[in-house]
Amino acid sequence: MTYCVGLLLNEGIVCLSDTRTNAGLDNISIYKKMFIFEKPGERVISIMTAGSLSVTQTTIARLDEAMTDSEATGETSIMLAPTMLQVAQIIGRTLSETSQEVASRMAGTKTNASASMIVAGQRKGGDMRMFLIYPQGNFIEATSDTPYLQIGEHKYGKPILDRVVTPETSLQDATKAVLLSMDSTIRSNLSVGMPLDLVVIDKDACRVTKERRIEPDDEVFAEMSKSWSTALRDAFQGIEI
Repeated sequence: MTYCVGLLLNEGIVCLSDTRTNAGLDNISIYKKMFIFEKPGERVISIMTAGSLSVTQTTIARLDEAMTDSEATGETSIMLAPTMLQVAQIIGRTLSETSQEVASRMAGTKTNASASMIVAGQRKGGDMRMFLIYPQGNFIEATSDTPYLQIGEHKYGKPILDRVVTPETSLQDATKAVLLSMDSTIRSNLSVGMPLDLVVIDKDACRVTKERRIEPDDEVFAEMSKSWSTALRDAFQGIEI
């Protein structure tokens, strides 16, 4: 399984994903689940994936192939599509077609052949947008009422986002929020694990402005996790009933 989270804020976009993939307790691997496509200053697109590795890898490969096609158009390439909405439509269509193909080949087995994706980004002159794309190709969009989207094992990391994240949240605080959200998930679910991939996209930059791989021995993340645990214990002890 996995956990990916994206925040759409007034100041920009924050995306975080883990890298653990497991096909049983004795078959755990590391695979990147965040993919960045950008033409700095013109367009940036972040795609995070969860679900069947076969489906997600094939979908990303097909999107990449469509971008390099000499006959690519705004209807086939996410780097030529005139709006982020049309980017989401292209990705949704590709994901749906791939899911159906993989599922048909695996008919009769108990293997899961579905996947979902979070797509976020901005093109020059357009608004920042973020979408959650379902296996069937349909999608929902982050809004000012719900400025974050999650896929994978999302339940453990959701409470802190509900309590602290609003569109006005700064990118610094948003980064802290997604990292603590991931820390809570890692502590409660063995199918989510490090390394982590973090990306920040400033509003109107149309490029990645911060990118970081957080390894298991990262001292900053470890100290943050420790401080959060201490703060929670102190808050718990301070509440009277």
